[in-house]
Amino acid sequence: MCRDSRGQTESHYEVIAPSLGRIRHMAKQETKKKNLGPKPGEFPGKIVDIDVSAEMSDSFLEYAYSVIYSRALPDARDGLKPVHRRILHQMAEMGLRPDRGHVKSARVVGEVMGKLHPHGDGAIYDALVRMAQTFSMRLPLIDGHGNFGSLDAGPAAMRYTEARLASAALMMVEEADEDTVDFGANYDGQIMEPIVLPAAFPNLLVNGGSGIAVGMATNMAPHNLGEVIAATKHLIENPNATVKQLMKFVPGPDFPTGGTLIGKEGVLEAYQTGKGAFKVRAKVEVGKVTSRKQGITVTELPFTIGPEKVVERISDLVRGKKIQGISDIIDLSDGQNGTRVVIELKNGFEPEQVLENLYRLSPMEDAFSINAVALVDGKPRTLGLKELLQVFIDHRIEVVTRRSNFRKEKASARLTLVDGLIKAIVDIDKVVKIVRGSDDANEAKAALIKAFKLTDEQATYILDMPLRRLTKMSKIELETEQKELKKEIAALTALLKSDEALRAQVASELDEVAKKYATPRRTVIA
Repeated sequence: MCRDSRGQTESHYEVIAPSLGRIRHMAKQETKKKNLGPKPGEFPGKIVDIDVSAEMSDSFLEYAYSVIYSRALPDARDGLKPVHRRILHQMAEMGLRPDRGHVKSARVVGEVMGKLHPHGDGAIYDALVRMAQTFSMRLPLIDGHGNFGSLDAGPAAMRYTEARLASAALMMVEEADEDTVDFGANYDGQIMEPIVLPAAFPNLLVNGGSGIAVGMATNMAPHNLGEVIAATKHLIENPNATVKQLMKFVPGPDFPTGGTLIGKEGVLEAYQTGKGAFKVRAKVEVGKVTSRKQGITVTELPFTIGPEKVVERISDLVRGKKIQGISDIIDLSDGQNGTRVVIELKNGFEPEQVLENLYRLSPMEDAFSINAVALVDGKPRTLGLKELLQVFIDHRIEVVTRRSNFRKEKASARLTLVDGLIKAIVDIDKVVKIVRGSDDANEAKAALIKAFKLTDEQATYILDMPLRRLTKMSKIELETEQKELKKEIAALTALLKSDEALRAQVASELDEVAKKYATPRRTVIA
């Protein structure tokens, strides 16, 4: 037996090596056979030999697909991962609209988990919390009540917080009941859920997102709603627009926490290729912080950086004598006034020099890398600015088309009934006489069809209507409704026949969203 520095590892290997060789040889011989064993379901109760490597490969691929498509990556159309989409849809189904009261977050989480998302309640609640945080979302989709956390601390437990849909979320979920999107079965096949939401604005660009899948990841920066909509409208009107032309409307990301963006080249690269990096600096005010001392007041921090982290890091730098000139640091940040970190300086030190060292050594300057990976037609793709906007435009054109067809069919169905009522209301006494003189409903229907030249649908509707309501109907009101329905059908028909009209309609609806929800830019681009 060998007794070198490797201990007994080598001697053990010598013992088992022949056995391993025989096992490998037998495995190779088995894989050469055409049939590795009986088919599933054949010979029940029997042990079936399988190829372990093939089974591991298949299982890993299933897991990878599940993570990519069902968890980690957002859809480029509505900018949502399945968990976020399910939360918004279920809250809409529960009637938790902005004009209604808040309900316990635990109730929302329970409904989502039980009906649509069979995963841990922690993951669902984390997703709900993020959509309610004003420092995480440029346009929050959930109106939270209670402690939903801060940049330095997590939220309260779901039993202590309450939630309802924010007003902007209605732009995501409205019109889903008008056949605008496809629905699919939930995890147990008992409930139908939307595969994608109608999404009246480019949510993926506006709110960004991040996720780690198997072999890929995504990291999207938030943007200004008004700027994104302006760029979208420009692309609708000018399909051949370049990225640089679109950047006249979207010069760069717009973080909810503000800050100063440095590195236009990185932004351009990200918009052209889907990958790029830049830096975000804190916004500061230099001046007297007391009657005798100069100082630096931090009012905005880079995205995802909290004041406590900054204070702790600067304190460590001062104690380690890596930064000179700081006498004290005070965190005055709160939920009402926002970020306010006061850095007092020693006499004789230049604030600009200290500030440069702070940017270099502390989280007051942070790097942000864009990796715009999202699902397009069910496949993960890396998308630039133009591609992201184009996917959304195509989605909205489809939504508007399907919605218009739905409304046209609905109006046509109502017009048919109104036409029948107008025919019947001319001689209401005859209608009453026919109904009373008939032995059953079928006989009455046949008589009405013959007497007034009605369709089967019209006659059935008249028979199902209470007599009191029928006799009180006004011919003038019915003719007015008839005229309005014809006008609506004509307008919808004209809209569906013209691609230009459809694109103009999408642009017009985007204008309405911008007027209602657009806010000034917060992040300054240096």
